[in-house]
Amino acid sequence: MKTSIAKALFQSHSYIEYRKLISDLLRQQQSTSKTPSEELTHYSSLNDTRMQRLDKTMVVPETIISKLTSLKETYIWLVISEGWCGDAAQLLPIFNKMALASDGIIDLRIVLRDENEELMQLFLTNKTKAIPKLIVIHKETSGALAHWGPRPKDAADLITDYKKTHGTIDEAAKTALQLWYLQDKGRTTQLEVLDMMLDLDNPEV
Repeated sequence: MKTSIAKALFQSHSYIEYRKLISDLLRQQQSTSKTPSEELTHYSSLNDTRMQRLDKTMVVPETIISKLTSLKETYIWLVISEGWCGDAAQLLPIFNKMALASDGIIDLRIVLRDENEELMQLFLTNKTKAIPKLIVIHKETSGALAHWGPRPKDAADLITDYKKTHGTIDEAAKTALQLWYLQDKGRTTQLEVLDMMLDLDNPEV
């Protein structure tokens, strides 16, 4: 696993670099996909707009900031993503704001799923390459300690229940999911990720 992580980190992007990569590709009417399509470029464009909005509006509460800055160890959050992924567009701005709020304790790095097949295979969700996937790495040992994703539990339950009822994930399901994210304002994600970090930082508690 360490080899896969080392390879991924070597070619990883900062949040600013990732945002620039998506924007540069969109100017060429392209997406991060290895198999370009108008549909994926369209989703990437929507996601770029969403991320711009969330970069401006996403807030990390002081209660969460104080706990992030009290973590005893230092970590890397390695996120597997793609520009066309709707969930990634909703969640990456949250990860970024939390990492920035940690005062150097957390370093956010991002890699593309389709360029990191070996890494992705280690973090499948129900045997699928669902993204985004946040991998928590101990900065000193480079060991992967835990992972989170591709969605907060309530959002995942929404999609699971929809699929059980309708048999498929269609545009209505995607709209319902985006509405959930809009109403939640990042609260659930922040709490779930924070709880994971506190558990890792205090293994004996």
